[in-house]
Amino acid sequence: MLSQPEPACLVIADITGYTGFLAGAELDHAQDILADLMGTVVGALRPTFRLAKLEGDAAFTYAFTGIIDGQLLQDTVERCYFAFRRRLRDVGQASSCECNACILVPDLDLKVVAHHGQVIRQRVASREELVGSDVIVVHRLLKNHLEEATGVRAYALFTDACLAAMGLADPAAAGLVPHREVFEGVGEIGGWVRDLHAAWEAELRRAVDVVTESETARMYEATFAAPPALVWEYVTSPIRRPAWQSHVTGVEERLSASGRRGTGTINHCIHGKDAVIEEVLDWQPYDHVTYRSQLPMPDVPKLVSSFLFHDLGDGLTRVEVRLRRPRSAKDRAIATMLMPMLDQSFGESLSALGSVIAAAVASTADAPPEPSLPSSQGRNVPPPVAGARS
Repeated sequence: MLSQPEPACLVIADITGYTGFLAGAELDHAQDILADLMGTVVGALRPTFRLAKLEGDAAFTYAFTGIIDGQLLQDTVERCYFAFRRRLRDVGQASSCECNACILVPDLDLKVVAHHGQVIRQRVASREELVGSDVIVVHRLLKNHLEEATGVRAYALFTDACLAAMGLADPAAAGLVPHREVFEGVGEIGGWVRDLHAAWEAELRRAVDVVTESETARMYEATFAAPPALVWEYVTSPIRRPAWQSHVTGVEERLSASGRRGTGTINHCIHGKDAVIEEVLDWQPYDHVTYRSQLPMPDVPKLVSSFLFHDLGDGLTRVEVRLRRPRSAKDRAIATMLMPMLDQSFGESLSALGSVIAAAVASTADAPPEPSLPSSQGRNVPPPVAGARS
């Protein structure tokens, strides 16, 4: 029986400058560094995207879906680039090796192409491959004229088809720039571009607002058998939250001025006839998110809470919820009276979240295995500095 076409989001992350890097570097060190960087890139894209195959200095990934969460996709792509840049930094700062491979590492960069279309799964020996015209399109887009036209070397290119599936009606307002390419046999492909280097610079300047341990009035925690990216999606997605958050029947989202879900976003969490008004104060996928919430009760102060996501390794994530202690004695007294209600609400919510995440993980248990990543010897490439942002 022939496979039927399925809608999919196709993403290729390509390390730029690698050909020149390889030509001027010692082969064994160069290949070791490539293996390390590819592991970083693929790891940052998972589990939102699965690896279809490694193609030299590029990773071809996919997710079967007809509708794309545009905010999650943009966060995933930027998170991937930030992880890549931090890894470059760690390699450069930690290496005492004076070979050309280690010296030339800062010349490397990353570009990402995202497309949406129809694909067919094709079994080749014991492995599954994706085929179809849209697979050809996303690969052709890697050989573009974007850098010559814009001077931008590190970028994410989202095709018009991808933006349509994302439901992003005004990409210019979201900070994207139009770009078009014409390919023989394919025709004109339109898309929109985000400058990833500019996003990285903004990330380095971004102020952090997270509830510290010394500020914490109450703390709740739970551990889930899922990676941080998946847990983050279920905790923060307005579509996912009603499935686990106590007494919440819907979340109406008003995006920030940039058109992105993140700092400045306002959520109306519907509780029957009432709503909790929630402002996002800080947003760092998949590390933490901080909210300032106004409960539908008179004289109750706004409550600030941070959800922190701790990667425990082996597919485990610990979520820690910290409630900030109000500053005034009056507000602290009111908050203390609310604690039994909050204890019950957070307890029920985290328990339900565990069940929802377990079901999501179980639903992917029969997925075909992904290709293996090349192993790095780890020469002069220690693990990233814990907690480092820049």
